[in-house]
Amino acid sequence: MAYYRINGGKRLEGAVTISGAKNAALAIIPAVILSGESCLLENLPEIEDVRIVEEILTSMGAAISRTPDGSMRIDPSGINTFSVTGKMVSSMRASYYLLGALLGRYKKAEIALPGGCAIGQRPIDQHIKGMRALGADIVIQGGSVKARADKLKGAEIYLDVVSVGATINIMLAAVAAEGQTIIANAAKEPHVVDVANFLNMMGANVKGAGTDVIRIQGGRRLHGCTYAVIPDQIEAGTFMIAAAATRGDVIINNVIPTHLEAISAKLMECGVTVSEGDDGRDFFIRVSADKRPRAVNIKTLPYPGFPTDLQQPMMALLATAEGNSFIMENIFENRFNHVPELAKMGASISISSRTATVEGVERLYGAPLCASDLRAGAALVIAALAAEGESTISHIHFIDRGYEFLEQKLRALGADITRIEE
Repeated sequence: MAYYRINGGKRLEGAVTISGAKNAALAIIPAVILSGESCLLENLPEIEDVRIVEEILTSMGAAISRTPDGSMRIDPSGINTFSVTGKMVSSMRASYYLLGALLGRYKKAEIALPGGCAIGQRPIDQHIKGMRALGADIVIQGGSVKARADKLKGAEIYLDVVSVGATINIMLAAVAAEGQTIIANAAKEPHVVDVANFLNMMGANVKGAGTDVIRIQGGRRLHGCTYAVIPDQIEAGTFMIAAAATRGDVIINNVIPTHLEAISAKLMECGVTVSEGDDGRDFFIRVSADKRPRAVNIKTLPYPGFPTDLQQPMMALLATAEGNSFIMENIFENRFNHVPELAKMGASISISSRTATVEGVERLYGAPLCASDLRAGAALVIAALAAEGESTISHIHFIDRGYEFLEQKLRALGADITRIEE
């Protein structure tokens, strides 16, 4: 099992290029099934979750190859099974997108109930509600969701809670349904828009993505295409916070600044300098800091609010802020698993229900740490980079799920980080 060894106290300086968005890629790859033809996907991140979904599609009969530049060509025409069970599926939350894609293309699917990081309850009731509204018969048996439909028909679907996964999954099935589907109270996250853009590139008619009402004219013939996935806003935000935590000066390339407005605003509130620019090819954000950050209050909210995926990394920064910060986690109830690990480093954090009170200390100290989930792992890396002395971080397979070449990118910025394989 691999772990990180980090000697902290090094100021991050230089430039880093952000990879393709994990959350967009994990929906777009299954969406290729709907085309029935070969698609070329560009700017995919080389992360564990992408590798897993690639293996799943290959096991189903899809032909997948990689180009020299890392793009992925997927030909789904050979898919010959609609039952996807087993450890790979149940270990990855985004496996549920296979439900909407298979149901849309073949009118039948059997998918193992999704797994993923243990950060709280993430029921799929809104997914099932949407599929049933489109005309599917769905039962849950033996740990799997079984869906079948003679045909799918457009419907008006109101999501009881804003759900990114349900919004995307319903979109995937709805492009194959006859007539119009309206998704009300839809999620507005950037990867929802990216999936809609990909579906439209294949010939679908999806309008309103990025707003709370999405309209889909289904039943159109889809075809193959070439598509580039958007940059990862969470990876970008992680490097922004790391730059601030180490009192560094980092240029973050290949970003969409509007996707990062919530984190930029909070960092500036902390006293960090954040600026954006355009080098003629890509947008970039520059983050620099030369003093201890000021305390701020954070409430996680659906986009365009402060993202829950950056709550944990942000807590690592606020652990050394001047004053007391209050962090309210409104999305997942178990997203404070990293707090005991930060406490090992000298952080002063107390939890009451869904609110964390972070009493800033002057510095953190290196310690043996253990990642409990993907973003908790990122938070511990940031804390270790900023701390005095050496830290080790185990269970970094969680981090591998969502960050491409993290240690290489950090070393290029001057971090003293080593990946050790055992």
